[in-house]
Amino acid sequence: MESFAFLWAGGRASYGVSKGKVCYEMKVTEKIPVKHLYTKDIDIHEVRVGWSLVSSGMLLGEEELSYGYSMKGIKACNCEMEDFGEKFDENDVIGCFANFDGDEVELSYSKNGQELGVAFKISKEVLSGQSLFPHVLCHNCAVEFNFGQKEEPYFPIPEGYTFIQNVSLDDRVRGPKGPEHKKECEVIMMIGLPGAGKTTWVTKHAAENPGKYNILGTNTIMDKMMVAGFKRQMADTGKLNTLLQRAPQCLGKFIEIAARKKRNFILDQTNVSAAAQRRKMCLFAGFQRKAVVVCPKDEDYKQRTQKKAEVEGKDLPEHAVLKMKGNFTLPEVSECFDEINYVELQKDEAQKLLEQYKEESKKALPPEKKQNTGSKKSNKKSGKNQFNRGGQRGRGGFNMRGNFRGGVPGNRGGYNRRGGNMPQRGGGGSGGAIGYPYPRGPVFPTRGGGGGGGGGYTNRGNYSRGGMPNRGNYNQNFRGRGNNRGYKNQSQGYNQWQQGVSNLFHFVLS
Repeated sequence: MESFAFLWAGGRASYGVSKGKVCYEMKVTEKIPVKHLYTKDIDIHEVRVGWSLVSSGMLLGEEELSYGYSMKGIKACNCEMEDFGEKFDENDVIGCFANFDGDEVELSYSKNGQELGVAFKISKEVLSGQSLFPHVLCHNCAVEFNFGQKEEPYFPIPEGYTFIQNVSLDDRVRGPKGPEHKKECEVIMMIGLPGAGKTTWVTKHAAENPGKYNILGTNTIMDKMMVAGFKRQMADTGKLNTLLQRAPQCLGKFIEIAARKKRNFILDQTNVSAAAQRRKMCLFAGFQRKAVVVCPKDEDYKQRTQKKAEVEGKDLPEHAVLKMKGNFTLPEVSECFDEINYVELQKDEAQKLLEQYKEESKKALPPEKKQNTGSKKSNKKSGKNQFNRGGQRGRGGFNMRGNFRGGVPGNRGGYNRRGGNMPQRGGGGSGGAIGYPYPRGPVFPTRGGGGGGGGGYTNRGNYSRGGMPNRGNYNQNFRGRGNNRGYKNQSQGYNQWQQGVSNLFHFVLS
C-alpha cells in the first residue's frame, strides 16, 4: 500500500541488559525506492539505532530514556536533536555499545570500525536499575543485525565488550512475551463520541499494562508518520495535510492485518455505529473481544470537546457530531463481543442519553434520502451509443467495432467475444470462422488473471509479491518501511528479528 511509505517502523529486542559492557552491530542494506512519495525538501530515508527501555514507545529518540543515532549524523533523545559523529548510508555498519561499569552509563557508537565517541551519558539514579534494550527505527530503509550470531563480526569490537547474544541468560532481562495462541489474544474496541475521553482511557490502560497492547487509532498512525524532524519538514513544505488524508487508509489496512496476528490490540476510534462494531469485530474471530464504552454526561462531554478544541486548535464539524449521535448504538454481548464495560455512565443511563441524542440529531439534520430500490432505469442515449465505436469500448465490454456492420450482430466472423458478452470481430474462438458463441475467457475481464484470452477474474497484482504487505520473517533483516516489507523471506507477518539466535529478540511493529 503506497501510504505505508509515510510510516516509520520500529523494533525492539526481546532481551535487555543492565550491567557489563555489551554491544551489537547494524548494517544498512538498502534504501527502499519510494518514487511515489513527495520528496522535495523531505528526508524519505532514515535510520535511527540505539537503546531504549522496555516501556518506551517504538519511535526511538522521541521520549525520555530512548536514545538513537541517526543516519543524518544526529543523536536524538526526548525529541531533542544534536549533531554527533558523522552521516552514514547504505552498506555502512554501525556499532552500538553500552557500558554500565562506570559511575554513569555510557552509550557510544562506531562507523565501519571507527569509534565515534560517547553519544549519551545517563545517570544510574535516573535509570534506576532498568535495563536497556537494542532498538531500531527505520523510514523506508532495510537493515540487518549482528547480535553475536555471526562467526565473525563485521568489524572488530573494542576490548572488553561482549555481543549481547553471548551474555548469559542470567545477566539478561526478558521483555514481555506475546500470546502463543489466538484464544489468548485480546482486542478492545473503544466506543464513544469524538472527545468523550476514549484516548485518555487507552493511554492510562496501556500504561498500567506496559508492552501488552498495540494501539490502533488515527492519532497513533499520525504519530508514526510525524517523527519530530519529519513533522517539521512536512509542515515547512505545506504537506502536512497529505498525512492527514493518508492516515485513515493506513489504519484500515492495519486493522485487517492485525486480525491475523497473535497480539493484543486496542482499537481507539469512535465505533459508534452497530455496522462498524460488527464489521471490525468479525475480523477478530477467535480473540477475546471486549468493548469499552465511554459515555460521559452531556455537560461533561460539552466541556471536554470545548477544551480539546482549545488545546488542539481544531473542532469537529457540528453536522458530523450530530450524525454520530444519531447513529450511536450501544453494543450487546453477542457473537461479536464477549464482554462489555462502561467506564462512565452505565448502560441504562447511557441509553437514555442516546435517545436524547437521536432526537437532537433527527431535528437538526435533514432526512436522509432513501436509495432507489425500484426497477433499473433504461440507459439514456448519449452522444455515442453503447454499441458505437466510441461507447464503452474495451476487451470484454458491450461495444463492437463497427456498429453492426453488415446488418446483423454476427457479421465479420460470427459470435466470438473477446472476454465479453456481446458479438465482436472474429469467429467462435478463431479468426474469421463462424462459430458457437463461447467467449475466449470469463465474462468479467480484468487486466491479467486466471481467465483465458482477454479476460479473467483476478486483478492486476492483487495480493502479489508474497501476499500481504509483510514479506518475511525470522531473520535479522529489518525492512523499515511502514508496511514492514522486510525480513526478506517471502512470507508474511509482524515478524521477529532472528533465526537461530536463542530467542534473543522480539520484534514489535510500530
